[in-house]
Amino acid sequence: MAILNILEFPDPRLRKVAKPVTVFDDRLKMLSEDMIETMYEAPGIGLAATQINVHKRIVVIDVSEDHSEPMVFINPQITVLSDQQREWEEGCLSVPGFHEIVVRPRDVQVSAQDVDGNNFELEPDELLAVCIQHEIDHLNGKLFVDYISSIKRQRIRKKLEKAHKQSK
Repeated sequence: MAILNILEFPDPRLRKVAKPVTVFDDRLKMLSEDMIETMYEAPGIGLAATQINVHKRIVVIDVSEDHSEPMVFINPQITVLSDQQREWEEGCLSVPGFHEIVVRPRDVQVSAQDVDGNNFELEPDELLAVCIQHEIDHLNGKLFVDYISSIKRQRIRKKLEKAHKQSK
């Protein structure tokens, strides 16, 4: 397995919309395993393929305390089940060091495929519901900073650009 490079905001590659996965093979399984290892190493609780510059609809998540419940979502889709909203403080491996309150639908259903192409559905709650919505946003070229004010987003952009210049 390999630790993969995670793109950071404002990298324009984070804005690419991911394409559906159509081939379910050993390469997909290996990529999923590498993504899980990268997520744990970062450390994080979710990672979308877009964040590693692979523009396919793949998400890995593990919200367990002990990294014992990794989940892989291939071609995930969200259905909002109610108008109720929830506020949650979110962070992102592609926006390191920043956390902001984001409002998202509270009740959702996720339809996806596993690494073998089998369909499944679930109705996540709490942190898992927030995380899956956050990661699916990545697949659609959207970041959590898109939910905050433009002033805050510009402040974050400038700080990360400055940090990138200093690290070179």
